[in-house]
Amino acid sequence: MVRPGLQDLLEEARRGAFDVLVTEALDRLSRDQADVAALYKQLVFAGVRIITLAEGEVNELHVGLKGTMNQLFLKDLANKTRRGLRGRVEQGRSGGGLCYGYDVVRRLGPDGERVTGERTINATEAEVVRRIFRAFADGQSPKAIARALNEDGVPGVRGALWRDTAIRGHVLRGTGFLNNELYIGQLVWNRMRYVKDPQTGRRVSRMNPREEWVCHAVPELRIIDDDLWARVKERQGVIRASERVQMIQASRFWEHRRSAHLLSGLLVCGSCGGKLVSVGRDYVACGAARKLQTCTQRKSWRREVLEEAVIDVLRHRLMEPDA
Repeated sequence: MVRPGLQDLLEEARRGAFDVLVTEALDRLSRDQADVAALYKQLVFAGVRIITLAEGEVNELHVGLKGTMNQLFLKDLANKTRRGLRGRVEQGRSGGGLCYGYDVVRRLGPDGERVTGERTINATEAEVVRRIFRAFADGQSPKAIARALNEDGVPGVRGALWRDTAIRGHVLRGTGFLNNELYIGQLVWNRMRYVKDPQTGRRVSRMNPREEWVCHAVPELRIIDDDLWARVKERQGVIRASERVQMIQASRFWEHRRSAHLLSGLLVCGSCGGKLVSVGRDYVACGAARKLQTCTQRKSWRREVLEEAVIDVLRHRLMEPDA
């Protein structure tokens, strides 16, 4: 239960700001059975009654029965949505968002309703896709490709700057420009599923077995020819087989998250306004300068020095007499 609005509500309840909570129905608070039960317990402890227009005053029986019904409703809705998306994919239509290199087709069907899921090739973006594939196949790194695109002023996805991670992606997950099979006219759906972490409330992606993937040929959406695709896959295989990559994969560094610090996510570069990111164990630097080469400020600062400076400024402000 990480929604900011609910957290504010609970904080106000603990402070005794109100003693009755009125809502349309219990599912307006949450459809997650565990969340509803936890919310009910906390509000009862704070001396707050829950009254809904649909059920009246809520008690333990409502929480148990309605919580279960709401949870089943969510599961049934998810299944219906997935069946609808699968049907669209099997008809050659998109089962997700808009991919770079394509435009949404906007038209009405014979019944007068808007047709959804159709795509057409964007000629300008398609040429950028071919440029990326050719550059990688010829030996350039994703970082060098991203830097060249930014230097040439080529707009990235949704107009943002190009990043090497968007180009490189993940081979097994099929993410990133170099692994998008739609570029060779193959629509792949249900490669991954998403589950909610009960501790953080965040969605976590997991790979589905290959036999559960839904694949459909869409030759009219092909941008990359088979020869260029094969050259890219060959080079990716060589890179994965290299000794350095094998050592990195053996370390499984991605499973070890860096701990948050006092100023994590709060520091920005004074030159470009970009975020300061960790470089090494104890230093931060401008991410735009280090990763994108779009900023000239390449100096790094020791994290402890910055934290001490901020604390010192705050201490002086707290000690200033009121104006």
